[in-house]
Amino acid sequence: MCANARLCRTNPDRLRPPLARLSLSASELKGPQPVTDKPRLTLYLAAPRGFCAGVDRAIKIVEMALQKWGPPVYVRHEIVHNAYVVDGLRKKGAVFVEELDECPDDRPVIFSAHGEPKAVPAEAARRDMLFVDATCPLVSKVHIEAERHHANGLQMVMIGHQGHPETVGTMGQLPEGEVILVETAGDVAGITPRDPEKLAYITQTTLSVDDTAGIVAALQARFPAIVGPHKEDICYATTNRQEAVKAMAPRVDAMLVIGAPNSSNSRRLVEVGRSAGCSYAQLVQRATDIDWRALGSIGSVGVTAGASAPEVLVNEVIDAFRARFDVTVETVETAVEAVEFKVPRVLREPA
Repeated sequence: MCANARLCRTNPDRLRPPLARLSLSASELKGPQPVTDKPRLTLYLAAPRGFCAGVDRAIKIVEMALQKWGPPVYVRHEIVHNAYVVDGLRKKGAVFVEELDECPDDRPVIFSAHGEPKAVPAEAARRDMLFVDATCPLVSKVHIEAERHHANGLQMVMIGHQGHPETVGTMGQLPEGEVILVETAGDVAGITPRDPEKLAYITQTTLSVDDTAGIVAALQARFPAIVGPHKEDICYATTNRQEAVKAMAPRVDAMLVIGAPNSSNSRRLVEVGRSAGCSYAQLVQRATDIDWRALGSIGSVGVTAGASAPEVLVNEVIDAFRARFDVTVETVETAVEAVEFKVPRVLREPA
């Protein structure tokens, strides 16, 4: 007989298993869980990211032109700076050229979202060509600003990148010598305007907000009378994507920006990410460009996309991480965008 029989009889709970053993864990309640030996990783998605309203409009213009007039439809320069998008439109019948003289007179031609110098549409009109202007309305706003200041007798200083199609197009709105280009705050000391008291400045729409602020400060310090834009020239999409990157950068071990090497706004996102505290920030065009060895054993990565990069490429990158990691996805949202631009009337009217 048990030495503690009396105790056992009077305290039957002593024979029961501990209470903790009667409680099932959340994983046990869910049933058997898949076993994975993949390392865990948190993937932060920036929001907003990817296509802006101007890019979306430009792509629609090419697609609608193909539907209305049939292929081929010619496009001067890449409609937007993204090879995936351009290749997709090329397969549908778009023909991308560098100069107008590569286009026949009897086929439609579209001007890219970055804008064109005035001489280009003037030449198209002279040749009696059917042309559609896909210039982003926010770039057109800068063109109008430049013309207004010029009409008021002011010489322009443009903050932008030498050779970028948008810079070339904006400078080409005015006569030769009426626009002085500066790329850095250091450039400001070396410019010689016609009259320091009669200056105005404009900017490329896809610049780094912080870098541009430094250049503007240098201009205002040297030329106190310089006139600025009525409203910020850097577009809402550029600003919003940079703010999302700033919010995301301190949380992650690495950051990938999906975009093309010739995309100004995408390259600025890489720079902003590094400045905001993410030492490893890289530009990739597609998932195949990811340097997995450089990423190593990271625990978190941020992903964003430039304004010309479609969401399909973001999903491609997410799938590539899921193939290698046990991924948890979180969104870092700093703004909600609801901007939409109409396509030109000629495309909305029946053929």
